Amino acid sequence: MQYLGEIISLGVAFSWTIAAMTCEVASKRIGVTVTNVWRMALALIFSLLMMWWFTGEAWPTHASATSWAWLMASGMVGYFLGDWCLFNSYISIGSRYGQLFMTLAPMFTAISAWAMLGQVMSVGSLIAMMVTMLGIAISVLSKGENKGRFLSLQLPVKGVLFGIGAGLGQGLGLVLSKIGLDNYTADIPQTMVADMESYLPFSANLIRCVSGLICWGVFLVVTGQGQKLRQSAHDTKALWALLIAVFSGPVIGVGFSLMAVQYTAAGIASTLMATSPIMILLPAHYFFHEKITLKGIVGAIISVVGVSLFFLI
Repeated sequence: MQYLGEIISLGVAFSWTIAAMTCEVASKRIGVTVTNVWRMALALIFSLLMMWWFTGEAWPTHASATSWAWLMASGMVGYFLGDWCLFNSYISIGSRYGQLFMTLAPMFTAISAWAMLGQVMSVGSLIAMMVTMLGIAISVLSKGENKGRFLSLQLPVKGVLFGIGAGLGQGLGLVLSKIGLDNYTADIPQTMVADMESYLPFSANLIRCVSGLICWGVFLVVTGQGQKLRQSAHDTKALWALLIAVFSGPVIGVGFSLMAVQYTAAGIASTLMATSPIMILLPAHYFFHEKITLKGIVGAIISVVGVSLFFLI
């Protein structure tokens, strides 16, 4: 089918839009920590079942201690620290702006890969960073109301910092995942590589989910939120939102993103999958009654263009 990869990529962006909005609903009802304990537990269960169904082995038995260490670190940075910032940004500034700040992730990925892997940052990457930041600035800055101030921030500073932290966690977590996945691939016996290659990203993500669940579980205990976890089991609306979020994000989103690059160029797929900050505008207006402005639309589009430049230049 012509344009199948492009269609799948847009479907992934829509899936991630649903995940972001349902996570916002759950976080506002039962709190960030409880939401993520449930989310990581459900994601781990789905991952175990999926690996068992497709490979006959639920547990990543071939992963070495080194692979586990890198992937566990990736899970801590991405699923705990990064998502702590992301979900708090949903509460502070909403999922619409939270997704907008996630367009910073490729920039932080490029910087982390330069620092940790020695990858060269091209002029195109630097241009992409500036375009992305310009788009975000257009969306979150407004004309200064006080005398002597040319511009002012129209969002809470705390929410903006959470958004930046979320992008950093996603970007750094991705580089740690790459290191872990490369080690994991080397751990697989040569006779099994061909059969396992397609499922290794899912198996690696399972390890990251283990790390995320441990981190969120410890944080739940340390902050004394066990009672909230028990009470959340009776919040039907929050649990349904969580189920939809987990299924549309870690399951559908991740799975189909891997499928998309099999049918179209990785740069095109990545660009189309990054359009969720644009897709989320109308649903956020309809469900959360957020005001849509021309400035917000232009800023979101420019940010997505900035992301696309990372892959297309």
